[in-house]
Amino acid sequence: MQKQREHWGSHLGFILAALGSAVGLGTLWKFPYVTGENGGGLFVFVYMFCTFFIGVPIFIAELILGRRAQRGAVGIFAVLANNSAFWKFVGWLGVASSFLIMSFYSVLAGWGLNYVLMSLSQFYVGRSAQEISGTFDIIASSADITLFWHFAFTALTAAVVYRGVRQGIEYWSKFMTIGLLAILIVMCFYATTLSGFWEGFYFIFYPDPSRFKPSAAIDALGLAFFNLSLGQGIMLTYGSYMRKKDDIPKIAGIIGLMIIVVCMLAGLMIFPIIFTFGFQPQAGLGLVFKTLPVLFAQLPGALFISTAFFTLFVFTALTSAVALVEVVAANFTDLFGWTRHKAVWVTAISCCVFGIPSALSNTDTLFANWPVIYGKTFFKTIDDLVSLWLLPIGGLLIATFAGWCLPSQISKEEFDSGTNLSWIFYPWLFFVRWICPVAIICIILQQSGIIDIDTFFSSLKK
Repeated sequence: MQKQREHWGSHLGFILAALGSAVGLGTLWKFPYVTGENGGGLFVFVYMFCTFFIGVPIFIAELILGRRAQRGAVGIFAVLANNSAFWKFVGWLGVASSFLIMSFYSVLAGWGLNYVLMSLSQFYVGRSAQEISGTFDIIASSADITLFWHFAFTALTAAVVYRGVRQGIEYWSKFMTIGLLAILIVMCFYATTLSGFWEGFYFIFYPDPSRFKPSAAIDALGLAFFNLSLGQGIMLTYGSYMRKKDDIPKIAGIIGLMIIVVCMLAGLMIFPIIFTFGFQPQAGLGLVFKTLPVLFAQLPGALFISTAFFTLFVFTALTSAVALVEVVAANFTDLFGWTRHKAVWVTAISCCVFGIPSALSNTDTLFANWPVIYGKTFFKTIDDLVSLWLLPIGGLLIATFAGWCLPSQISKEEFDSGTNLSWIFYPWLFFVRWICPVAIICIILQQSGIIDIDTFFSSLKK
């Protein structure tokens, strides 16, 4: 017999938990750069369009499926698809995605924890720019340091999820997400005092058609899709903790809007610092762990700025990691009848163990030859497997199920429950059935390299 399912204590609690899960590390190091490189203001407009008309409809679909079934990602399809093996596999795809993401996400977040401690100790004092930047290479190539922080972050995440939905995830998400937003806003205000603020603002927001390529629309689609935590089983699981009176369309719209705002703030925080010192914009680990620490050391109040940024980094990672662990643990409790405590620790230990190769990717260990064989590190291999294939395919199949397989009277009943936005049900259904699947297929084709959108459009002009 299915146990009574725990529910969110409040609308605000769910919104902050969902927002925290969606605002991942990519928001800090990828969105501002991709925006600037793809036409600035034009890209922002396309990104906003994709968020509301591609991302939010699938977001709503995942919440509807979760709330209707009151199960985790796999159990949802067991209930709503009459125990179909294929659709249960789709649920497992989301669980596997969350598991794999957590295995390397904890390595990144562990480095962030390390940099919080290093910032408090002012590790940059008396060191040259080359030495500050090179510190990350030393850390990443150190097996003992990376493993320690990998284990520490995983344990911290498990401790939050261990407490349950209300007392653990919802309670701590309120503090962490509000803390995240507060730090982000303070650092944005600080950025306005820098000489490079307007150059950074121009880089991100000025609409430059000459820099906007057809592939930029696909990049915007991909960012909108991933920034909403779609295809990972997260919103399926979080939706299962919603109550019937919760207004799904309204909540989804609020979260979509807030994610856009956070992305804008992230750009306004980072790029004024970059341009103040004449550095070139970049994305990824190099920006966060190499470039920014060098620049922080040259700013007034370096201790505060560096510590605040890496605390923001950790909060961003932790709110996402909590959701990733919950996806896997919720399925163990649903399918095997485990207690939450057992499910959480089995999940955490499994993710931790599987993450060891990612943690050792840059060290002289058994995995040192992985790039020679596969062309990239183990860390990057898992990252690409998830982002290029598992998440888009999972999102495509969920949109297909919600749009075509789930009886429309069921989806309408869930859509209409607790909302005064019933009139948008049929437009939503149209987008889920037709627009979203086509958009996701474009993401898969472009990101996998099967087609090149820019080359395709160039050939049409000839």
